[in-house]
Amino acid sequence: MVLNIFQIIIALLLIVSVLLQSSEGGLSPVFGGGGEMYRSKQTVEKLLQYATIVLALLLAGTSIALLL
Repeated sequence: MVLNIFQIIIALLLIVSVLLQSSEGGLSPVFGGGGEMYRSKQTVEKLLQYATIVLALLLAGTSIALLL
């Protein structure tokens, strides 16, 4: 039961991180899409990219654990 809830939370966080990465649409303009310095924007994008990878791996791990 706890693993199911954990998987739902990870899935929601993964959806948010993917939507924040999308530069044309999604939620990225809501959190300062323009007027920022390039360096800080690049750092945030890299952090979101790593977070997306980690969340995807956690989601895959919990999915496999639920199968067992």
